[in-house]
Amino acid sequence: MLLAYILAPALASIGLALIGYDGSYRKISRPLTKIPLPPPRYDSNISVEHALRVRRSIREYEDKSLTLEQVGQLAWAAQGITEKRYGFRTAPSAGATYPLEIYVVVKKGGVEGLPEGIYHYLPREHTLELLKSGDYSRELMDACLDQEWVRDAAINIVITAISERTTWRYGERGRIRYVHMEVGHVGQNIYLQCVSLGLGCVVIGAFYDEEVKKIIGVDEEPLYVIPVGAKKGGWL
Repeated sequence: MLLAYILAPALASIGLALIGYDGSYRKISRPLTKIPLPPPRYDSNISVEHALRVRRSIREYEDKSLTLEQVGQLAWAAQGITEKRYGFRTAPSAGATYPLEIYVVVKKGGVEGLPEGIYHYLPREHTLELLKSGDYSRELMDACLDQEWVRDAAINIVITAISERTTWRYGERGRIRYVHMEVGHVGQNIYLQCVSLGLGCVVIGAFYDEEVKKIIGVDEEPLYVIPVGAKKGGWL
């Protein structure tokens, strides 16, 4: 059983190759600009127990830019690599198939030193790749049924799923159950990391799927939009 679990990522890659799936639904022919992220930190002065106790959904944010270090830490908490040999990540995944993709929508002035745009997180490289330049925060708010905290947040983390990575192995159960379990794990990771960073966030599931896909520029299933910003008053 342990051997099968360890080999799961390699077996997943072989299986997807056999069915002709290349792992990406993005059609971009030009080279993408990559932004290296600062290395993640692995400890803080905030205990897990304290973060669990004070975690809340936060919809009001200070007009303050995030740092690239904070963005990198949030991306790592969502899908960062914690074991390089086999590529295991911060959130559990059925059969280590990892169907989720992380996108960061940065508004103008949202992140110090990072131009506004839509970025894709590359876990193995711990980098962001720029997919689209420009401030899409208002368009994303419109797609999220005019929830203004989407517009007001410094960034929005959009989590999508490529369910085929999981269904090739687990069938329809992978799509209707395992993938959605996994995005819940990731959402909680982001919440707890926000507490540690003094930030606030809220998970959003109410949006027009096709509009979110159009904004990000992918043909993947959007599962969460997560506004993130500096929490007013900080954490106690």
